[in-house]
Amino acid sequence: MTSTPRHLLERMFTAAVNAAQPGHCIPRFLPPPPTGRTIVIGAGKASAAMAQALERNWPGELSGLVVTRYGYAVPCERIEIVEAAHPVPDAAGREAAARLLEVVRGLSADDLVICLISGGGSSLLPLPGEGVSLEDKQAINRALLKSGATISEMNCVRRHLSAIKGGRLAAACHPARVVNLLISDVPGDNPIDIASGPTVGDPTTCADALEIVRRFQIELPAGARKLLESGAGETIKPGDPRLARVDTRLIATPQMALEAAAKVAALAGFTPVLLGDSIEGEASDVGKVMAGIARQVGTHRQPVAPPCVLLSGGETTVTVKGNGRGGRNVEFLLSLAVALDGMPNIHAVAGDTDGVDGQEEIAGAFVSPDTLARAWAQGIRPRDSLENNDGHGFFEALGDSLITGPTLTNVNDFRAILIS
Repeated sequence: MTSTPRHLLERMFTAAVNAAQPGHCIPRFLPPPPTGRTIVIGAGKASAAMAQALERNWPGELSGLVVTRYGYAVPCERIEIVEAAHPVPDAAGREAAARLLEVVRGLSADDLVICLISGGGSSLLPLPGEGVSLEDKQAINRALLKSGATISEMNCVRRHLSAIKGGRLAAACHPARVVNLLISDVPGDNPIDIASGPTVGDPTTCADALEIVRRFQIELPAGARKLLESGAGETIKPGDPRLARVDTRLIATPQMALEAAAKVAALAGFTPVLLGDSIEGEASDVGKVMAGIARQVGTHRQPVAPPCVLLSGGETTVTVKGNGRGGRNVEFLLSLAVALDGMPNIHAVAGDTDGVDGQEEIAGAFVSPDTLARAWAQGIRPRDSLENNDGHGFFEALGDSLITGPTLTNVNDFRAILIS
């Protein structure tokens, strides 16, 4: 890849990430201090950075506890930061979730709870419901991650097997006022799907969770099945009086990130085309569709003439069939590259804005017109890599991985296809 397209793609990705940094977003959404206490709670990959921004901009006293992913902690003076595992939960997350419920116990109507929620919070709050063990939740989580289920479907199951999600944490705060500050990492920005909605009402049911489990053939341990079939795992519903004083504010979204990247593209002389901030589906299928659109632009100058950039966000899925080092963004890119088959003047980047694609500490990768040729020159068969879900292995061998380290935010996937 020539330095200019790759550099521009990298600048667009950076702009998307910066648009969702808590330091930029938190201040204008803060409520006024209460007459009583201010308690800060939260979970997610951005929660520690959110807590730090809150501390720096809060005029009064406060205390609290938030849980973030290992390696994502930042220094705070009054808010305790703990770390736990993501995407498969661990005991540290379970203990942190139990502590959050204790932190908000016994509050009064004069108190204020500020809840900092971002993507990843679902795995970081693995407090099991009655009869469900942490090991059960870990096994179910692994199965869901491999199944091809959407994030909304996965979180529906997680909520109904939890003792803290699906509005339960908000109910525990009653009668205090709750202000949710959310960074969205889900298609559609539905608060119930951000970290499985610990502080918002949930309209879905145990029956919905059972249907998802049946459709994706997820093996349920006896305790988890009993919790769902008995209805004992039912969540807190919208309209519940314990949620009457909950105020939810979206402070950063995938759309904001795409708009920031679009400005960078326009200044560089490329027409930005925003294809959507909530695109879902199998990553390899989305790659083929995007390749078709890029071909139409490059060949027929429709629906826009080059130079342009096709921007999109959302969260694709991967139904894992191989044993490679995959992730949904590199799966998308590998499928895109195979479908484009070396078509000239098309470069692309895709990455998770949290810096982690799948279970690898790699955000994503870059594609160029010579991607396939360079792979073949190394004896790497692109289609075999795709079949084996080995996107990270493929792009790492070519030196085309996008590595950012922890970005301390998360507005889901970012994709840009540059056509010159």
